[in-house]
Amino acid sequence: MKKDLNIAEQLKLKYHKTEEVTNFKDLIERSAENYATRTAFKLKDKNGKIFSITYEEFKKDIVYLGTNLIKNGLLNKKIAVIGQNSYKWCVSYLAASIVGIVVPIDKELHSDDVINFMNVAEASCILGDNKNLDQVKDNFEKLNNPNTMFIYFNDTNSSSFTFDDFKDTGKKIYEDGFNDFDNIKINPDEMRILLFTSGTTGNAKGVCLSQRNICSNILSTYGIVKVKRSDLFFSVLPLHHTYECTLGFLLPIYSGASIAHCEGLRYISQNMAEFHPSVILCVPLLLEKMHKTIVKSMNKSLPEKYRKTDNQNPYNDLPAILKKIVRTRVKNTLGGRLRVFIVGAASVNPNIVADFRNLKLNTLQGYGLTECSPLVAGNTDFFQRDDSAGLPIPNVEYKIDSPNSEGIGEILVKGPNVMLGYYKNDEETKKAIQDGWFHTGDLGKVDENGYLYITGRCKSVIVTKNGKNIYPEEVEYYLNDNPLVSESLVLGIHKEDDDETYINAQIYPNIEAIAEYLKSSVPTKSEIKKVISDVVSSVNKKLPNYKHIKGFIIRDKEFEKTTTQKVKRYGNNVNIK
Repeated sequence: MKKDLNIAEQLKLKYHKTEEVTNFKDLIERSAENYATRTAFKLKDKNGKIFSITYEEFKKDIVYLGTNLIKNGLLNKKIAVIGQNSYKWCVSYLAASIVGIVVPIDKELHSDDVINFMNVAEASCILGDNKNLDQVKDNFEKLNNPNTMFIYFNDTNSSSFTFDDFKDTGKKIYEDGFNDFDNIKINPDEMRILLFTSGTTGNAKGVCLSQRNICSNILSTYGIVKVKRSDLFFSVLPLHHTYECTLGFLLPIYSGASIAHCEGLRYISQNMAEFHPSVILCVPLLLEKMHKTIVKSMNKSLPEKYRKTDNQNPYNDLPAILKKIVRTRVKNTLGGRLRVFIVGAASVNPNIVADFRNLKLNTLQGYGLTECSPLVAGNTDFFQRDDSAGLPIPNVEYKIDSPNSEGIGEILVKGPNVMLGYYKNDEETKKAIQDGWFHTGDLGKVDENGYLYITGRCKSVIVTKNGKNIYPEEVEYYLNDNPLVSESLVLGIHKEDDDETYINAQIYPNIEAIAEYLKSSVPTKSEIKKVISDVVSSVNKKLPNYKHIKGFIIRDKEFEKTTTQKVKRYGNNVNIK
């Protein structure tokens, strides 16, 4: 019987068992009861010494902070949270989403954008890093709500509250018998999370999520990727984004695992050596950088006869004894315990996935969107395909709308993870959700086994004069696959003298790799142009004529990116002549 089932159907027979939770209050209470004395977070004190916060302590901090939020009239109000990944951010997020509606905001935004989101959301309070809150306070007159409460994560000269004092006051109030927090009853299907997206096509929209949306996603993910209690998640990506928040924060809390926060991108190696993580959520860019560093290190440290050039990976050609030594060295440089990368936000080069697997490091890529809380599809503990975004997660369906002759069409999604709608925007909500199906705006195809392949964005498709569709992501894949290219952006360009669309590429070269390739310390502009011209020619040979790159521009600086490190397809990146 099983032989007749495709892989997606076989997966349904293998799911890991889960314990139902539908809201964050139940999730926290369950975890505090089941894992009371286990480590929830590993933190550093002011002297750099690592210490632990238990699940019991974590729950109490949420209760105390939430109690004082209620005491200050914030029950059922919008509460913004902003700042770098931290324990205080996590406590604030859960307290705010239980007491009212949490509004996580990107810490990298300009203060005008932060204020705009607060005004649109009608936020009554903001908790966050001092730097971010000071920037908002400096423009206080732009806030619609003159009574906005500010709670600073660290000590401040301001007359505003500090997180620790506010929480300690909440503790006293709670211990004196004010237990309104305990009595909160959460409707799992009402909006409790309001997120402003920052997609690559511009114009952020408010995404309304319920706690059932996110809890269903936690359970679905656990069903296909087992999280061990012994796991330590290393939190690198910004927590305001659902990808990191759901899978890098709430999933390990549900599972009884531990979390350590990265102190900044330049501290990644140091922090990994200190915290010894076993799971890392990352974006392809971070994975690619790690891969390049590992390959370069291999080629430097191996005996000369095994070394390769042009950033080629020598591992597969090594004798077994050397492979074992290399695997151990690589694992030690990553903290010694790393077992899995979970990769999202964009597609990963399948060769890199294979290379990490050979090093005994599992790489599971998936596909998701903020509007889907976020995960829709993923590679699993049971089935993996390096060139695919994976299989549908438990309780979630997807299908392709109006597929063309290649099976490519818009990806539609249905499930308990799909958002309630866009904030105060019925028109956009009706466009996005039709007959229960969410229209993702992404293009893809599904094979006979249920594997999903992402081919591009609906809005970024380039249509030629003769009706041919070109997905820029496909051309970018071939460009970015070359070690001499750091990153690229492909656009359709119209010329004044005719109405045809021409493929143009902006390319940010990998100067270090080009210097090595040319055996030159500092390559000249003309040398760089010649090298990139050769790269473009080699890419064109792999593509049909109508997809050929007709012109290119060499950039002298990186592209502007979203917080999940996707190259923006709007703004300064596309303002070229």
